[in-house]
Amino acid sequence: MTEPLHIKARPEDVANRVVVAGDPARVEQLAGYLDEARLISKKRGFLLYTGKYEGVPVSVCVHGIGGPSSSIVFEELKMLGAKVIVRFGSCGAMVKDLDIGDYVIPTGASYTIGGTIWTYAPYDCTAAVPDYDVLTQLVKNAAASGLKFRVGPVVSSDAFYVDAEKFLKTWIPRGMVAVEMECATLFVLGRLRGFKTGAFLVVSDNVVKAPGVMVGAEELAKSVERGAKVVFKSIVEVNV
Repeated sequence: MTEPLHIKARPEDVANRVVVAGDPARVEQLAGYLDEARLISKKRGFLLYTGKYEGVPVSVCVHGIGGPSSSIVFEELKMLGAKVIVRFGSCGAMVKDLDIGDYVIPTGASYTIGGTIWTYAPYDCTAAVPDYDVLTQLVKNAAASGLKFRVGPVVSSDAFYVDAEKFLKTWIPRGMVAVEMECATLFVLGRLRGFKTGAFLVVSDNVVKAPGVMVGAEELAKSVERGAKVVFKSIVEVNV
């Protein structure tokens, strides 16, 4: 096994089920819902906690922002024994029926050819889709929770600050329900490296109804708390 260079941990300290997020504040909040949670690593700001949810070992880890950062974390979590990785991130809704605090469960992630995925699969428009077993569990538990959510494809953007008008004109007609930055990288790497993947996203802004209005970790804390029950219940029910 190649030794991870950025996450300083031993395989025995990392669960084979891992929930990841870009925001360290969200990871710390999620760690608070685990029993016996302990900090395993914090090198380079990639916080990693391991604890238990309903008696099942689960880790939570920061993946940073964008494909390059998140791919490092996904690769190293796999080195440390991860068999299923679920991203609990945020997204910008691209449909009018979603509000801040609602949720999106991606069925796939579109992306522009190039960047991180191009490095792994050059000259190839590869399918960026989650594991069906993980997707099924997320949809089932979200439906049972009474939360407002939308199931559909998202677009993973390599840039945060882009020409919004041009971006929306490109992707909304293609049926994308939200935009974020890491799902495509996660889904592709899962297929290439052999671990299960999925994502559950909380809406931090709606780029159609209120462009430029985005809330942060503090404002989303209640939605994260409600969504965490879906994510953790789903990941412990997935066969690994």
